[in-house]
Amino acid sequence: MRVRLDAIDWRILKELQADARITNVALAARVGLSSPPCLRRVRALEEAGLVTGYTTLLDEPALGFTLTAFALVGLHSQAEGDLRAFENRVLGWPVVREAHMLSGEIDYLLRCLAPDLATFQAFVLDDLTAAPNVASVKTYLTIRRAKLEPGVPVPTQRDA
Repeated sequence: MRVRLDAIDWRILKELQADARITNVALAARVGLSSPPCLRRVRALEEAGLVTGYTTLLDEPALGFTLTAFALVGLHSQAEGDLRAFENRVLGWPVVREAHMLSGEIDYLLRCLAPDLATFQAFVLDDLTAAPNVASVKTYLTIRRAKLEPGVPVPTQRDA
């Protein structure tokens, strides 16, 4: 079931997505409400499941994670039980930061983050290719990130 959002709800979501640490008073001022109704709207957005949590973005290279790579994984079997078993294994691999099941020739796309090439190679050889049901792995190292924009594209007022 889709929740109907008005322009103020969208502005709240945009502001929270840009700065999850914003105070309710500052958020209310930015969206044109007083504090109590703003807080009620935020709570309603959370209860509706539209705001699923709050997180902090970290500077990966500054923390020593200088290698981002993508791994395209093909499985021998795409039976639901085998897909779930692979997904459960992925949950235990800290180097994998995102995993997406795909349609087409490749079954999964994994975004991996490691401190260096040796750590990533060890993960690929010792964990990923050795995992049950893995038929093929192709890896791609990133040269640089051209864009990072977490969240969803919030419509402008004329789009909402």
